[in-house]
Amino acid sequence: MRLIGLTGGIAAGKSTVAARLAEHGAIVIDADRVAREVVEPGEPALASIASRFGDHVVVDGALDRPALGAIVFADPEARRDLERITHPAIQARVAERIAAHADDPGAVVVYDVPLLVEARVPHAFDAIVVAHAPAEQRIARLVELRGIAQEEAERRVRSQATDDERLAVADVVVDTSGTMDETVAQVDALWRAIEEGTAW
Repeated sequence: MRLIGLTGGIAAGKSTVAARLAEHGAIVIDADRVAREVVEPGEPALASIASRFGDHVVVDGALDRPALGAIVFADPEARRDLERITHPAIQARVAERIAAHADDPGAVVVYDVPLLVEARVPHAFDAIVVAHAPAEQRIARLVELRGIAQEEAERRVRSQATDDERLAVADVVVDTSGTMDETVAQVDALWRAIEEGTAW
């Protein structure tokens, strides 16, 4: 099994890269999806969140994301407390899913994780792929494509690792600043190199 970490800033096109790798046969583990799973009704992390932040953040047995978000986005210490609850649960579940493919020599597992740099993800990657577009371009995408206000778009981009911090950990960079076809062509070339064993 080969384990690839895939990361990129918000609106960098990381999902496009992940989807194309999946089309080629990669097994993609989506950190955001796992993060939602570990706070579903009945999960231990959900009970811990209610204990720390109050029962009002759980409505009809399910997490009230806007209520929790209003707390953690306004208070860095609250956000760190939330991360202390959810990150171990996410990492444990991801480790289980990676381990399920450990004995398959042909498996290419891609762990799609937006905060790979910020969270210091502990998995032993064979390589890290960074989907990269400059911060100003990503801000413009948030404004133009997602309808987010300029100031909020800037805040979201600046709350993450810098471009330099992400590029510093990259074994492979997919330049997503061009057209969709250009991005897809780079991913296709990366997949060929993975199959040939020459990607990194």
